[in-house]
Amino acid sequence: MRELIDLFFTFAKMGVMTFGGGYAMLPILQREVVENKKWATEEELTDYFAIGQCTPGVIAVNTATFIGQKYKGTVGGIAATLGVVFPSVVIISLLAGVITAFSHLAWVQNAFAGVRVCVCVLIFNAVFKLWKKSVIDKVTGTIFLLILAASLLTDLSPVWFVLIAGAAGILAKNLQRGGAAK
Repeated sequence: MRELIDLFFTFAKMGVMTFGGGYAMLPILQREVVENKKWATEEELTDYFAIGQCTPGVIAVNTATFIGQKYKGTVGGIAATLGVVFPSVVIISLLAGVITAFSHLAWVQNAFAGVRVCVCVLIFNAVFKLWKKSVIDKVTGTIFLLILAASLLTDLSPVWFVLIAGAAGILAKNLQRGGAAK
């Protein structure tokens, strides 16, 4: 029971600090789940985040569910999911009326502009950390560049990028192994 409470409150803490959506949650997830709690490795977190992006729903909620399920089974997935959404439900409920009443004020608009910039920096830092662990050779570098170009030049769903990158990784690594075996 103590582990489930820990899951709930760890993800609730992340839910409180996550402004800007699932991408902004990535550095917090990395610090809490990988470094502090050791509930997942960086590679597993990257996989959960990628799968969370491809499955229906909010990335942060999906990722929390995957991590909780890995750590403590179905009940752990439920505890982590409830933890990550609880703060948002409370905060949104409290702010819903207030935001519409004050959104026209310049200082509120400026504050949101500052928060958006901060979220961009947090996302960049998380991406840079993941990039260093993910782009490790010519094959993964090539996949990275091709997916980056495709994402900039097309309007394809991220699901397609993940599926294509996964297939390319399987194909490239199998070809590498086949060439090495000869």
